[in-house]
Amino acid sequence: MKQKYILRGCVLMVLVLCTGRLFAADQCIACHAGVVGDKPSALFKHDIHFAKRISCADCHGGNPKAEEMEAAMNPKQGFKGVPKGDAISQVCARCHSDSTKMKTYGAALPTNQWGNLQTSAHGKLSTTGKEHIAQCITCHNAHGIVSVKNPASPVYPLNVVKTCSKCHANAAFMRTYNPSLPIDQAEKYRTSVHGALNAKGDPKPAVCSSCHGSHDIRTSKDAKSSVYPVNMPVTCSKCHSDAQYMAKYRIPTNQYDKFAKSVHGVALLRKHDVGAPSCNSCHGNHGATPPGVESVSKVCGTCHALNADLFSASPHKKAFDDRKLPECETCHSNHEIVTATDTLLGVAPEAVCSRCHQESQNPKGYAIAKTMRQLNDSLALSGSVATALVNEAEQKGMEVTEAKFKLRDARQAHLQMRTMVHAFNEDKFREVINKGMAAASFAKVEAKDAIDEYYFRRIGLGVSTLIITILSIALFLYIRRIEKKQV
Repeated sequence: MKQKYILRGCVLMVLVLCTGRLFAADQCIACHAGVVGDKPSALFKHDIHFAKRISCADCHGGNPKAEEMEAAMNPKQGFKGVPKGDAISQVCARCHSDSTKMKTYGAALPTNQWGNLQTSAHGKLSTTGKEHIAQCITCHNAHGIVSVKNPASPVYPLNVVKTCSKCHANAAFMRTYNPSLPIDQAEKYRTSVHGALNAKGDPKPAVCSSCHGSHDIRTSKDAKSSVYPVNMPVTCSKCHSDAQYMAKYRIPTNQYDKFAKSVHGVALLRKHDVGAPSCNSCHGNHGATPPGVESVSKVCGTCHALNADLFSASPHKKAFDDRKLPECETCHSNHEIVTATDTLLGVAPEAVCSRCHQESQNPKGYAIAKTMRQLNDSLALSGSVATALVNEAEQKGMEVTEAKFKLRDARQAHLQMRTMVHAFNEDKFREVINKGMAAASFAKVEAKDAIDEYYFRRIGLGVSTLIITILSIALFLYIRRIEKKQV
């Protein structure tokens, strides 16, 4: 036990001696440390640069060995004083953009931060037009800079929201740059699952930099931004697809894989349709939270408004509420939503209706579901036959414009039928089906008439050709006979 305390004492003595030497060698520190209330020197003693034996003069210039203030701060000795504007970040970049220098200090930090900052949203010109919006010290402080892994750092996960909100929650400040940007992101964040855990001291849940990046932050409309709609699922999956990282939270880590195969994921990730929903479309962004049972349909209803209205007025609304079932999710799932097909309707084993409605259980619903599927199949068959006839007539060169228009009406009725399913009302459903059937029947009659006319024309042409041929032969023979008589 004594050896342990002796070892600790030796280490402490070495640190004191090293600090004393640094103070003795650097008159800037020695002088400023003697001034009562000198905040920069007090902070600098806890600075990572102080620990790396980097002196004040390395940033401010001057002669750190001169005892006289005039000599130490002589511009001829390279004294620059307090850097202003972009000169601040340029001073930082002298080391932080030089990989060789960084290695001499034993640092493995990336050396592209200044370059990233210049091309970022914060790299735009400030209102003065003479400097970038943000400098290195805006987020990291000027003196007292510590590692991002140090809980005292302004960019440590538990502090970064407060650091970002210094500007982003300041209405007057933000109005000068982009009045359209909200200033309540920090407040919303505190209401989210991420924010609640962060407030409890958990540094793992997402903070501003987790989603937006750090030095290379771009606007959400920039295709290179980590929060651009097409990139958002990958950004979320950095944490949510990491089983080891998410283990303590006991939630699934296969959401991204499911979403990528869904109708929404295919539209967003493969077809690059930025109008398709992403993770934050349903869960929110700064106020991210899992949609509750009652809110699922509200989330889906922001896009699928008519479907949501029909369901709300349907008999299933009360049944789902009584059983505390999520509305849209119960039939369509959540992350792995597939394209709605006719197989979802009816009483077959693969139909969603059959999950609750059986012939021996809920027979009324079972009968309606069966009837709706039969009506749907009748329209699909009628439309298929009509389409084949119209295509055949068109290939034969017949005019079928009116039939094609009616065929479009039949297809539209089929789409409307898929929406009307959510009303779970046989009469309303049958009304839509009847309109589609009428349109398909009209198209079939028109197409058949066109095909019949085509064959009538062909027969007429054949008969006409035969008559003309006979007359031609007869005329030829008659002319030959006359010629023979003349001879």
